[in-house]
Amino acid sequence: MQALVHVTLKKTVLDPQGRAITAALNNLGHAGVAGVRQGKFFEIELADGVDPAAARDQVERIAREVLANPVIEEFTVDLQP
Repeated sequence: MQALVHVTLKKTVLDPQGRAITAALNNLGHAGVAGVRQGKFFEIELADGVDPAAARDQVERIAREVLANPVIEEFTVDLQP
């Protein structure tokens, strides 16, 4: 089983890197891009036979305690078979 974790800045937090990417894309001729928000992506391989509910709980705890800063970031977890 694999867990996919996306960590992004909360919508209320300024994203200077996203703004820089937006400006660069516009300067490269991609005028239709109005905004970019950047984040982090993690692929976590889980041991065979792990209970899906327990796996989700464990990965959410990992994301909350290690991968994301809960003050400024939020995360989503998607389990893949």
